[in-house]
Amino acid sequence: MRSKKDNIAEYILYLWQMEDYLRAFPQHAEATEELHELNEMMHREGIMDGGHLAIANNALEELEELHATLLNEDAMYRAAIIRLTPQLNLLKAKTDRPTMSDLEACFTLLYQIMLLRLQKREISPETAAVQQQATRVLTFLSKTYHDDQTAV
Repeated sequence: MRSKKDNIAEYILYLWQMEDYLRAFPQHAEATEELHELNEMMHREGIMDGGHLAIANNALEELEELHATLLNEDAMYRAAIIRLTPQLNLLKAKTDRPTMSDLEACFTLLYQIMLLRLQKREISPETAAVQQQATRVLTFLSKTYHDDQTAV
């Protein structure tokens, strides 16, 4: 399994992808020990029809805490979020969860783009630009998280 400590953003996206995979192909749950464990967790947590694993939600919450700290302490990070906020608000308005956090909106955006690419669908230049901004934010958060974890 991907390591939360190495790259927490990739870890969250990976878990979301595996959740969708197991929902779409439950017969593959026994293919590997990892898939079996994730499938068991999904059943225990009652998320076979939707939602995210507690481990994914907990990782996102850890990033939310770091995000709040950086908003207060890092002017460049705050400016990047301010630039991204209008696009995130548009994205949130198009979902069934318009009150989701900015970080969850970033992850949702990147995950949806990944799904579109898998379907070989075109990504507009505007969406690609927002993707680039969201990727920079999550990359910075992941690196900061990693640095904090290895400093402990």
